[in-house]
Amino acid sequence: MDVFVDLVAEQDRLEEILSGYDEERWDEPSAAPGWSVADVVLHLAQTEEAIVISASAEGPPAIWSDGNEAVDDLAARMVSDERATGQQVFERWRTARRAAVATLRATDPDRRLRWARAPLRPRTLATTRIAEHWAHGLDVTEPFGVAFPDTGRLRHVAWLGHSTLPYAFGLIGEEPHPVRCELIGADGETWQFGPPNAESTISGDAGAFCRVGAQRLVPDESGLVTSGPHAQLALHVLRNYAA
Repeated sequence: MDVFVDLVAEQDRLEEILSGYDEERWDEPSAAPGWSVADVVLHLAQTEEAIVISASAEGPPAIWSDGNEAVDDLAARMVSDERATGQQVFERWRTARRAAVATLRATDPDRRLRWARAPLRPRTLATTRIAEHWAHGLDVTEPFGVAFPDTGRLRHVAWLGHSTLPYAFGLIGEEPHPVRCELIGADGETWQFGPPNAESTISGDAGAFCRVGAQRLVPDESGLVTSGPHAQLALHVLRNYAA
């Protein structure tokens, strides 16, 4: 699976949906607390623009500040400072997302770009962008009953959630623990992550796993099955994004 191809596909899907929204819909509350649909897409535009700045000679994007402010607080402040109409935000995101993909594709694959709490290589950063566009896609479609079905692209999101479990454990002061994930994708394919001999396992629907990691679904309502000494904790700290 080419992560850049899948990122473009995820963004294309969202763009097609958003192109049908009128100004009234853009002003309506999204599923992201405190944000309208326009606010959500503005946030996506701002973070896509941050990719280009991060790869330039201009220095790190201001959105990441000095690490003393929580990422969510930074994002909320930036959205508040730059609110605009739905169509203005839409065009800004359309331009930014194409520039960001072009930048990631052109950047040395071994170069680490500053991002949130840790620098990331282009392919990993592209993976985080799939996760963010998918999660916020849920935010701007589900409240209105707009179809946004799971796809095979969630494999990238599931990989991201599993691979960042050591980081997630560390956020609560817990030592990292090996966890095996056996997830069923939208097409019925089984996705496996982690050592086969891990004592702790999480199994079930990949979409549910990704939604838990995006904090769009609580673990106890996910239908995911956990076993072993650390699987339940892993499911509760799971995240597809930086803190």
